[in-house]
Amino acid sequence: MSKSRIFIVEDDDVIARLVEWRVKKLGYDVCGRAAEGKEAISLIQSMSPDLVLLDIGLPGNCDGISVAHEIRRTHDLPIVFVTGYSQGEIIDRAKKANPNGFILKPFSDDDLRVGIELALR
Repeated sequence: MSKSRIFIVEDDDVIARLVEWRVKKLGYDVCGRAAEGKEAISLIQSMSPDLVLLDIGLPGNCDGISVAHEIRRTHDLPIVFVTGYSQGEIIDRAKKANPNGFILKPFSDDDLRVGIELALR
């Protein structure tokens, strides 16, 4: 059985490296990382991951919710939002992107494991 390939979209390099380390520790492959929306969309098309861990708060005009809508339009990939945002307006916008999960920062390894496993089922 091959390991699932996960793509990480996170603008904070320290957090991105921590998420990558945790994902690998859980037994998954990290096939790529991006720090902004347009880069993420381009790399996801070429990397063909099995799942995308996606921060909502990205710099520029293309936030994580916009990235999720574009992924939904072009690919059939599970998306799990990993974010520090939990305000009602943000959640309402995020729900419209039809994510497969939502992990609130800060999170534990178990939170990450459960979020990934449920999204990949």
